[in-house]
Amino acid sequence: MTIIVHHLENSRSQRVLWMLEELALPYDVKRYERDPKTMLAPRELRDVHPLGKSPVIVDDATQGDAGSRVIAETGAIVEYLVDKADGKLGAPSRREEALSYRFWLHYAEGSMMPPLLVKLVLMRIPVLGKRIAARIQPMIDRHLDYVESVLARQPWFAGEAFSAADIMMSFPLEAARSRGGLDATRPATIAWIERVHARPAYQRALARGGPYAYA
Repeated sequence: MTIIVHHLENSRSQRVLWMLEELALPYDVKRYERDPKTMLAPRELRDVHPLGKSPVIVDDATQGDAGSRVIAETGAIVEYLVDKADGKLGAPSRREEALSYRFWLHYAEGSMMPPLLVKLVLMRIPVLGKRIAARIQPMIDRHLDYVESVLARQPWFAGEAFSAADIMMSFPLEAARSRGGLDATRPATIAWIERVHARPAYQRALARGGPYAYA
């Protein structure tokens, strides 16, 4: 049986495709386009999950259980896939690295993405929105400085080894490079993004998912 990824263009769901490629788990992609006016996900996603958001996966490989599993939220999907792959790309064995892994796994969506999303929304409001968005930038800069300080002393977010924490951090940092002020003034973070984009599994995920604005 195969995992189905309900994949929205230019969205967090690109990380799920990448995760599956890194784990070498079989999957199919059902791709959705954003509404060209609102940039929101199409209503068809509500047929998959009540929230109508992406990513969502459907795992039919649950024989002996209660049928197919429908899982939403990137972090929950990533943890589910780590478990499905017997811990591959999961928490390192060393306690301190394991704590770092868990921190970054949740920091990506819990702390870093909210100000980036607020700025994106504000930038679409004529005149006044851009003025307010400028007040959000110092908050984003604080996050970017913190990330830079960590990546300046270690290659990956959990330490010396690549993990699912890096996959989770990819979208907010790609978004930050696109619209959040991340540039060459933070060389360790830019170098991390370049390492990520050079990974064969990342490239395979791009080929499966279609055009992606942040690659």
